[in-house]
Amino acid sequence: MSHVDTADMTPETPRYATAGDYVQLMKPRIMMLVVFTGLAGLVSAHGVTGIAINPVMAAIATLAIALGSGAAGAINMWYDADIDAVMKRTSTRPIPSGAVPREEALAMGLVMSGVSVLLMWMASNAVAAGLLALSIAYYGWFYTMLLKRRTPQNIV
Repeated sequence: MSHVDTADMTPETPRYATAGDYVQLMKPRIMMLVVFTGLAGLVSAHGVTGIAINPVMAAIATLAIALGSGAAGAINMWYDADIDAVMKRTSTRPIPSGAVPREEALAMGLVMSGVSVLLMWMASNAVAAGLLALSIAYYGWFYTMLLKRRTPQNIV
């Protein structure tokens, strides 16, 4: 048996997730931009069609957009945890820091995706829900898993 000097070892202190970690998983800055775009669409739709939009349904649709955006952000962080861990700018994110397990982030993203699409369907219609589902799939799968690591043209 070899001797290990325990004086040189520092115990790993577990990092527990906070509410802020779960918010960070949803990429709130991107979410704000997406929600702003959705609100602009709601306002312009009223201006173009002249049809009054039910404010409760508009609020639910906006919530669905926010949840869908957050879901896509969580899926993105789940998939990118390996590269986030080695980049200085992203190494303190919830998954690389050890606060949120990868599986939990994926589950959160998938559940939020389903809830957001269902809410959109209930508040609006199947077409809007389908577009939201496509948007989540685009960011979470096409952009994150196919384009991001393969080409610098990924954001075009």
